[in-house]
Amino acid sequence: MNKILSVLVVLLFFGCKESTKKVVTKEEKKNLIQDEVGHVIKPLEKVFEAHGGINLWKNHRTITFTLPKSDNPEIHTIDLRTRKEKIKTNNWTTGFNGQDIWLLDENDSYKGDPIFYHNLMFYFYSMPFVLGDKGINYAEIENLEFEGKSYPGIAISFDDGIGVSSKDEYRLYYNPKTHQMAWLGYTVSYRSGEKSDNFNWISYNDWNEISGLLLPNSITWYANENGMITEPRKTVFFEDVKISKEVNSSEYYSMPENAKVVKRTK
Repeated sequence: MNKILSVLVVLLFFGCKESTKKVVTKEEKKNLIQDEVGHVIKPLEKVFEAHGGINLWKNHRTITFTLPKSDNPEIHTIDLRTRKEKIKTNNWTTGFNGQDIWLLDENDSYKGDPIFYHNLMFYFYSMPFVLGDKGINYAEIENLEFEGKSYPGIAISFDDGIGVSSKDEYRLYYNPKTHQMAWLGYTVSYRSGEKSDNFNWISYNDWNEISGLLLPNSITWYANENGMITEPRKTVFFEDVKISKEVNSSEYYSMPENAKVVKRTK
């Protein structure tokens, strides 16, 4: 009899303990904050897989591509782990040595902002894989409807201090059948330092397989009116792409003798 009572007490204890577990609703699961590749929400994992896999991407160290501008083509070289960078043209060269962003422009021909431009085209080119960086938060969002097609979406935000503009936001939309990336919406907070609800839009529909990874051959910016995507505005092509497991020396990204460190301006 005592043994039976003991068993009943144990069963009652575990039954009560089980009933105290928190039940996570579907909506709560949808908005869980994650920041490591092994724990990102499932849709983004499928997007990574559709493009060759995040592990294959992380096995590489250096990527190089050319923006074929007719008057002054840009050769971009980036270390995939440190994000050191060199952008070389016929007229100027800029880079990031791991500490400072520098500019070599003896003829004063560079008209942009090297800090804003640092890793910018690399980031757009390396979608979706750069969204596997640490310090990034994810949540599923409503589908994007465009020209009769519906694209599931993932919202991306950044922890404070991540990147040059941690208040930037991204929205990735993908093909529901192939899980390949289809659209990228992004905001720019670099100048103001404040969050924005004005999204710029890029179409990703021209892919090229390189070393087992599906990367864009070109990307197209679209105009938008009142938050609605309208028509193509500008297409950027990527040529002479090379992705390698080799690592460039620190000297490759170091600041040349006549270059200057670039300071951020408002």
